[in-house]
Amino acid sequence: MLPSLTFAEERLLLRLADPEAAAVEDNLSAKALSALLDNAEFHGVLPIMLRKLRERGDARLPQDSGLQSKLDDLRQKATIATGHSMLLQYHGDRIMKGMAAEGIPARIVKGPVFARKLYRNISDRPFTDIDILVEPANLARANQVIAASGFELGSNEAESYQLQEFKWQEKENSSLLVELHGDLVHDTGMRRRLSLGFRELGIIDGEATDTPAALLTIAIVHAAGGHKFHRLQLCVDVLQGVRALQSPKAEERLLDAARMTGIELELAIVLNVTGQLFDESHALELAARIKPDLSIRLAKKLITTNTLLRVNSREKIGSRLRRDAFRWIQRLAKARSYAA
Repeated sequence: MLPSLTFAEERLLLRLADPEAAAVEDNLSAKALSALLDNAEFHGVLPIMLRKLRERGDARLPQDSGLQSKLDDLRQKATIATGHSMLLQYHGDRIMKGMAAEGIPARIVKGPVFARKLYRNISDRPFTDIDILVEPANLARANQVIAASGFELGSNEAESYQLQEFKWQEKENSSLLVELHGDLVHDTGMRRRLSLGFRELGIIDGEATDTPAALLTIAIVHAAGGHKFHRLQLCVDVLQGVRALQSPKAEERLLDAARMTGIELELAIVLNVTGQLFDESHALELAARIKPDLSIRLAKKLITTNTLLRVNSREKIGSRLRRDAFRWIQRLAKARSYAA
């Protein structure tokens, strides 16, 4: 369980987690800063916090030996994480060359693409695996390419086909993980209503690749369709995706993508809670453009700022129940009509 934060400290955590917010000038005690570091690490936003503390300068931090030792350890881990991300990127590029050689259309999604396209400081967004998306019909051939690249399957094959997700690990280093997807929505109960695959992303992108609308669509599905809001990093990706939407045309492309893929419920909820967490009016405005139905109204009562901030606190059971209830709403919600 994470150290408890006061309301003011929670707001400070959110400022520290926001890549674009100014470095924090608050005078914190060693205990408070240590608690913030623990929470930031759990929520996947520690690299951003460490960068801001470095920009502020250690001389302006509490002069506490225990805190300094903790900072030294976390900074070393962050350096290792950056190196790990670089090694993953190398293997991802190698596998993609293999896909191209076999004539298999594929794209890397999430982690490294978010870091490169959405974050000003790439090291703010380390990643722990490489996600590759292909057409479902190409899963078998793509798996062969990954196996030939020195990886072994770490998930049950039959179950993986059902989930449209194969988990691979490098034979010589099991910490190097690659996930192959036929669809970024893995829950079979949800997939009757929403789907985000290689074909859909191609339509969203049009003639370009990794457009803001496509990246934000992926981030929304990642936050609400895969991990159920289990840490703030998911919403930070969405926050940065919203900031990348620089024109009304990009906004319309996002909303059309939501209708096509069936994620209007997820878009409304993820953008709403992200806007509330980070006081981002653009996210709230986009969320409000989705006409609310019963499922959206119920989900907004479940997925609140406290639901995310208290994931691993004394209120974690309540957070878990709310997030589980949201998953059932996702499974039971009716698909909206879409005219292509």
